[in-house]
Amino acid sequence: MLRLSFFASHRGTNMQAVIDACREGRIHAQPVVVISNNRLSGALKRAKAAGIAGYHINSKIHPDPAHLDTTILQTLEQHEVDLVVLTGYLKKIGPKTLIAYRGRMINIHPSLLPRHGGQGMYGLRVHEAVLAAGESATGVTIHRVEAEYDKGMVLAQRTVSVKPDDTAASLAGRVLVSEHALLVETVGKIARGEIPAYHVPQ
Repeated sequence: MLRLSFFASHRGTNMQAVIDACREGRIHAQPVVVISNNRLSGALKRAKAAGIAGYHINSKIHPDPAHLDTTILQTLEQHEVDLVVLTGYLKKIGPKTLIAYRGRMINIHPSLLPRHGGQGMYGLRVHEAVLAAGESATGVTIHRVEAEYDKGMVLAQRTVSVKPDDTAASLAGRVLVSEHALLVETVGKIARGEIPAYHVPQ
């Protein structure tokens, strides 16, 4: 059974959608550990409620970037993680962890990449940018994680229409519904072997 780790900085609702799907048997995988840079995050509270190991690991606790990176990697290895799922994690992954889990780490982003991606593009900022650009459609992207923000291989996308009266908040709410569904679908495909869990780009 695929062993899952989640990285999240805030609410962790995408993570919860996958945890629920695993518990209901819709995904043949086991959530084993949650890592958050925010000790007050909803993600850590959700992990505790679900009986999943949760760790608060950040640069305040580990100011040396190399030590921070090593600590995160050791935590993943300790829990024998097969696939890392970034669900609203706002910190860059360190080089050791990237190398060790290259091809085994995915991220969900609330736009149709490559549009509205990159450093600093997260949450409402993404939806504000979509509205400012006057676009009629946005969506969700799930991609493999590489060293550059939002540049990894795209695994799945889903389109969400932009309504004429949308605000960033209303658009975010509709996109989030698609995020939950697409993430569950994609992790399910990885667990079933329809998408390779291990893929190292050449």
